[in-house]
Amino acid sequence: MLVCANSNQPWNSPLPTLSLLPKCKTQIDVNQIHSRLITTGFIKNSFLTTKLILSFCSSPYTPLIQFARYLFFSQQFVQNKRNQEDPFLWNTIIKSFSHGDDPKQAVLIFCSMLENGVCVDKYSFSLVLKACSRMGFIEQGMQIHGLMRKFELGSDVFLHNCLICMYMRHRRIEFARQVFDRMRCRDSVSYNLMIDGYVKCRMVNMARELFDSMPVEMRNLISWNSMISGYSQLEDGLKVAWKLLEKMPERDLVSWNSMIDCCVKCGKMDMARALFDSMPERDVVSWGIMIDGYAKIGNLHVARGLFDGIPDRDVISCNAMMAGYVRNGCCTEALKVFHDLLSQSSLSPDNATLSIALSAIAQLGLVDEGVHIHRYIEDNGFIMGGNLGVALVAMYAKCGRIENAVLVFEDIEEKSVDHWNAMIGGLAFHGLGELAFDLFLEMERLSVKPDDITFIGVLSACSHAGLLKEGQMCFEIMRRVYKLEPKLQHYGCMVDILGRAGHVEQATKFVEEMPIEPNDVVWRTLLGACKNYEYLGIGEPVANHLMGIDSYNSSSYVLLSNMYAHCGLWEYVKRVRTMMKGRNLKKIAGCSWIELEGTVHEFFVGDTSHHQVREIYSMLDRSLTLNSEVTPYKLCVGNQM
Repeated sequence: MLVCANSNQPWNSPLPTLSLLPKCKTQIDVNQIHSRLITTGFIKNSFLTTKLILSFCSSPYTPLIQFARYLFFSQQFVQNKRNQEDPFLWNTIIKSFSHGDDPKQAVLIFCSMLENGVCVDKYSFSLVLKACSRMGFIEQGMQIHGLMRKFELGSDVFLHNCLICMYMRHRRIEFARQVFDRMRCRDSVSYNLMIDGYVKCRMVNMARELFDSMPVEMRNLISWNSMISGYSQLEDGLKVAWKLLEKMPERDLVSWNSMIDCCVKCGKMDMARALFDSMPERDVVSWGIMIDGYAKIGNLHVARGLFDGIPDRDVISCNAMMAGYVRNGCCTEALKVFHDLLSQSSLSPDNATLSIALSAIAQLGLVDEGVHIHRYIEDNGFIMGGNLGVALVAMYAKCGRIENAVLVFEDIEEKSVDHWNAMIGGLAFHGLGELAFDLFLEMERLSVKPDDITFIGVLSACSHAGLLKEGQMCFEIMRRVYKLEPKLQHYGCMVDILGRAGHVEQATKFVEEMPIEPNDVVWRTLLGACKNYEYLGIGEPVANHLMGIDSYNSSSYVLLSNMYAHCGLWEYVKRVRTMMKGRNLKKIAGCSWIELEGTVHEFFVGDTSHHQVREIYSMLDRSLTLNSEVTPYKLCVGNQM
C-alpha cells in the first residue's frame, strides 16, 4: 500500500487517511499511516485517532493491533477526562488482550483503570474475567468477583455466567455452584455451563440432577447433548444416553456424533454403524469416530473402507486412520497415509499427525525418515511443546540416537512431565541408569512433579544399571513423598532390581507381601532371578505356579529348563522338554533387525526366508574363515534353550 494524497481532497482533510484504513495490513502500511498522522498534525485529532483505534483493534493483523494500543497509551488518551468517564475505549483495548495472545495484559490494564479512577462497567468485568479464565488466574478472578459484589453487580446474569465459566474451567466446582445458587435469576446459559462443567469433571449424577430441575423451556440442544456426552463416559451409560436421544425434541450433528461415540466406547459397533447409516447428514467427526471405533477392535479392513469413502477427507480423519494402523502394529500403512496426506496440497499435517507418524517410525526403526520429519517440524515452525516434543524424543531414543534425543529434550523450552518421562525412558532403554537417575533428581530440583510413569522409567533404569539403593530410594519417594500408589509395573521393577542384585530371598518376600495380586510378569521376573543365581528351592515352585496360571506359555518352561541345566540336573531338563513336546509348545525364536538404506531387514534364528540369504551366509562364511586365520576360536553349537 502506498500513501498518496487524494487530488480531490485537501491535504489537511482526514478523509484520505480514513480511506486508507481498509487497505492497511503490514507494518510498512502502519508506518506510512503513522508518518502521515505526524506530518499533517492529525496525531492530535481525537476523532481520527479514535477511529483508528476502533478499526485496528478488531483487525486480524498484529501490526495494526499493536499500533492501536500505541495510540491509546499516548498521553492524550490515558489522561483524557472523557475516557476516564466512559470506559468504551479502555474496554476495546482490554478486549484486544483478553481475546488475543497476551491475556495477562488485560488484567494489568483493568488494574490501571482502577488506579486512574476510570469508571468500569460490566463489560470491563466480563473481559477481565475471560482473561483470568484463559490464564488460570483463579486468585485474581476471585478478587474480581469480590469487586463485583462491592460494585453491586449481583443481579447481572451475564457476569455471573462469566464467573461460573471461569470457576468450572479450572475445576473449582464448589465456587461455581455457589455462584449459581446465589443467582437471583438464571438463563439457559447458566444451567448449561453448570451441566457441562459437571460432565467434564465426570460428575454425571450432579449434571443429571441439574438437568432434571432445569425449566423445560430453557432446555436446548446444548443441554441434551451435554447429558448424552456425560453418559457416554460411563460403562453402563449407553441405555440412559439412548433414552435421552429418543426424548430429544430435535437433534443436530453433535447429538448424533455423541451417541455414536457412546456406542463405540461401549464396544457396540453394530449399534454405532446403524446410527451412522441412518444419520441425515455426516461430518468429518462422524467418519473419524467410526474409523477409530473399528480400528480399536482390530477391524482395519472396515476402517479403511470408511476412510476411503469420506467425501471430504481432512487431517482429523487421516489422524484417526493413522492412529488405528499404529495401534494395530501396521506402522508401514500408517506412514503410507502420512505420505499421501503430504502429497495433497489442500491438506497440511498438524501436531497430532506428526506425533503419530513419529510413533510409527519409532516402531519401525526408520531413523532417517524421523530426521526428515524433524526437519519438516523446524522448517514449518511447529512448537516442540506437548505431544510432538514427546514423540520426537521417544523416536530418537527408540531408534538408537540417544544423543539426538538429548538435544531435542534440551531445546524444549517449557517441558511438561511427559517430556521428562520420554527422556528418562529413553535413557533407561539404552541402559544409562545413572543418567536417568540424575535426570530424575533434576526434576525434583526444578519442582517438576513426577507421575507414576516417571517412576516406572526411573525404576526400570535402576534395574538395568544395577542401582539397588537408588531404586529402593525412588520406590520410597514415590510412596511417601508423592503419595502415589504403586502399580503392578512398579512392583515388577522392584522385583527385577532385587533379583538382578542377587537378593532373591528379599525379592520373594517382596512379592509375597505385595498388596495386589502379582501377575505372570512379576512371577516370571522372579523366576529369571532364581535361574541366574541358581535358587532352585524358590524357582521350582514359582515355575510350577506359572505353568498352572498359563500352561501354554513357553517362557516359563524355558526358564525352568535352563535353571535345571545350570544346576546340572539333566534328567529334570529332559522331563520339562518332554512336557513341552506333549503340549506342543515351542520356544519363540530370537529376532533381530537392521536398517540399511531406509529399509528394515528382520532376521529370526535359523531363518532362510530373506531374498539375499545366500549372499548373507556366503559373507558370514568368508568372515569366519578370515577370523579363524587370525585368532583361534571354537564354535560351540549347544542344545540349551
